[in-house]
Amino acid sequence: MSRSSKKGPFVDPKLLKKVAKLKLGDKTVIKTWSRDSEISPEMVGFTFGVHNGKNHIEVLIKEEMVGHRLGEFSPTRKFVKHGGKIQRELETAQQVAEAQKAQAAKAAPEAGRK
Repeated sequence: MSRSSKKGPFVDPKLLKKVAKLKLGDKTVIKTWSRDSEISPEMVGFTFGVHNGKNHIEVLIKEEMVGHRLGEFSPTRKFVKHGGKIQRELETAQQVAEAQKAQAAKAAPEAGRK
């Protein structure tokens, strides 16, 4: 997604028009499919709905994001856990252990009151 420095940053003109129409602090989500647009200082404080191929992911623009692309904050791939059946069994055992620990912690103060 790099761009020649002599050409300057690319920002979709249609996107800039949408930003210019809104007031600072407006909570309206600006929907966009332009993932390759670079974040400019005028966009700070606005919320963009960046399309990831399936739906729009809301991204609140902060000062640190200036110079990055909109697509960087809207992942297109979903990570599916590694492991399978054995990993699932380990996770359920861990959840059961945490639940028992929480019940024991809850029961300890009640026993002290009696």
